[in-house]
Amino acid sequence: MDSSNTVEATVDAPLVDRDLAYAIEQFLYREARLLDGERYEEWLELMAEDIHYWMPGIQARYRADKVAKISLSRMAYFDDDLDYLRKRVERARQTTAWAEDPPTRHFHMVTNIEVQPTERPNEWTVHSLVFNLRHRNEAEQLELTARRRDLIRQEATGVLKIARRFIQLQQTVLQAKNINTFL
Repeated sequence: MDSSNTVEATVDAPLVDRDLAYAIEQFLYREARLLDGERYEEWLELMAEDIHYWMPGIQARYRADKVAKISLSRMAYFDDDLDYLRKRVERARQTTAWAEDPPTRHFHMVTNIEVQPTERPNEWTVHSLVFNLRHRNEAEQLELTARRRDLIRQEATGVLKIARRFIQLQQTVLQAKNINTFL
């Protein structure tokens, strides 16, 4: 994925087949259900071997300030390949993962899904919005909202995989003690 600030879709982008759009929507809804159920090993199976999972920090800047809000050279909450995603999942499963004992109760909502064709017939750019509500202990609650831009690829077997994920948080400062979630 490029490091541009924009995640908007091209207004005049061609439409994709309704059945394909539906299949990709269902794929993203299933992903959310897997994350909510902490079925991380199954979730990892949705990732392509060359996945780049990137959630950069965002800076609030005045309109007159031409410095990019998002940059490859600044901090990122996630800047992961498949091996590192596996390590994150493995770490979360350890008994020493104090941030997950008791476990966080997750709620992922995915909406505003828009599918655009790319130059490759088996890949699509998919824009979506995600709302993640996390509950911990008795009263801790945290909301994360983000725009996502995915590159979804259909493998030769017909299986859909996430090849790229760019997550643009709306929050510039996280009010959380940790970021023990995937978006």
